[in-house]
Amino acid sequence: MSERKLRLLVAKPGLDGHDRGAKIVARAFRDAGFEVIYTGLRQTPEQIVTTALQEDVDAVSLSILSGAHNTLFPKVIDLLKEKGAAEVPVFGGGIIPEDDIPGLKAAGAKEIFTPGTSTEDIITWVRANIKPLA
Repeated sequence: MSERKLRLLVAKPGLDGHDRGAKIVARAFRDAGFEVIYTGLRQTPEQIVTTALQEDVDAVSLSILSGAHNTLFPKVIDLLKEKGAAEVPVFGGGIIPEDDIPGLKAAGAKEIFTPGTSTEDIITWVRANIKPLA
């Protein structure tokens, strides 16, 4: 029996109105054989976590360009914990200064990808680090 496909949620939290990068990553995930759920723009952390739970995802990938990463990544991670889904890993990227990455990882983000990271590198990381939860 083959292992089931990973289910990944690609989400755009906050008021960021630019989603080209998130769509590129979502398409790359799909083309790599993952199941992808894309939330669209301007999602609250609560909406993202609700979708993650409803869709029974294996991981949440956040894309943030607005500068609100230090608030939104931890909020999503904390809400997953509050809803009993602490096992759902959160990773992502966007316009995130290198100096902010250690704090995001300390808050529970599994990986942060910065501008210029290839989709192949992200896919390689996902395959090595994200496993089906059920």
